[in-house]
Amino acid sequence: MIDENCNALFALLRAGLWKKEVTLLPYGKIDYDLVLHLAEEQSIVGHVAVGLKHLVDTKPHKVVALQFIGRAVIIEQINQAMNYFIGTTVEKMSRAGLKVLLLKGQGVAQCYEHPLLRSCGDVDFFLSDEDYEKAKALLIPLATNVETEYVPNKHLGMTIGSWVVELHGSLRMGLPKNINQVLDEIINDTFGNGNMRSWDNGSTRIFMLSKESDVVYVFVHFFNHFYKGGLGLKQICDWCRLLWTYRESIDVQMVESRITRMGLVSEWKAFAAFAVDYLGMPVEAMPMFDDAKKWKRKAERIKDFVMSVGSFGRNRDMNYFGKYPYLVRKCISMSQRVGDLVSHSRIFPLDSLRFFPRIIFNGLRSAMRGE
Repeated sequence: MIDENCNALFALLRAGLWKKEVTLLPYGKIDYDLVLHLAEEQSIVGHVAVGLKHLVDTKPHKVVALQFIGRAVIIEQINQAMNYFIGTTVEKMSRAGLKVLLLKGQGVAQCYEHPLLRSCGDVDFFLSDEDYEKAKALLIPLATNVETEYVPNKHLGMTIGSWVVELHGSLRMGLPKNINQVLDEIINDTFGNGNMRSWDNGSTRIFMLSKESDVVYVFVHFFNHFYKGGLGLKQICDWCRLLWTYRESIDVQMVESRITRMGLVSEWKAFAAFAVDYLGMPVEAMPMFDDAKKWKRKAERIKDFVMSVGSFGRNRDMNYFGKYPYLVRKCISMSQRVGDLVSHSRIFPLDSLRFFPRIIFNGLRSAMRGE
């Protein structure tokens, strides 16, 4: 039953992402409460709600439809409020002479047919070295909570009103050197060459990474989470919608060159197979797609992991967060990451070997810093 409802979830998600008709009779009797629960775990309720509108062989009970509609309305309202907050905050920083970009989030949401139905998360602002320091001075007095700054990667989180805001003075992650070197190239291309795109958020122009840089960054970002805590369907959907939206104008050679120099071609191909097989991503818009059976096997294992941990590992957080002392939570977290490495070795054996020392080191450093 769980497998069939999971299949139904993917069918509705594909319908919502690409506005295609969907049939659910092949999956038998659908437990819509479970489908809704799974969609919430993956932060894709809005897209699944759209998928329900494209059902052609059956219709859910009116009560079920109202549940999805109610969740979708709430998502829309939260997105509208977040867009307003982003607009006013960007204007505040611009008046202070700061050049700020929006990473992921609401910028990527503009690549969907229904941007307001994408479940939102944190607000991530990206700035140059100099402007990063100025942004800290400007925004910290407005925050009700400020997290410990991660100085090596120039990252600071804070809470302003209802929103979690993260400032980034770097795109670097706790990944191998060749990956971070290409991310540094993206920084230089962005601020040095002014290679950006923008979105008109009401009366405020919001700048973002160029389409090629965003595709690479979103991929590396969710791949990082795949190894460090958990990855959800929402993040992979973002990647697909980016590629689809800019399919006719994106510099595919640039994307492939960056992924190759990062040493992530196999990883890209595995997630590309997942995107095509489970999310319905059109093959013609997916660079480096390979339909060999080995990538399909890897895609199935990715699916099993993603469905088990939920968006950013939320299933795990619900199981133990807040129940135990800090050190116990860190031990549990570390054991889960080691378990993930063992599991991921069946998908990406070389990555699991080269990432293991770095993940253990970063975990111990995080514990020592009290994060």
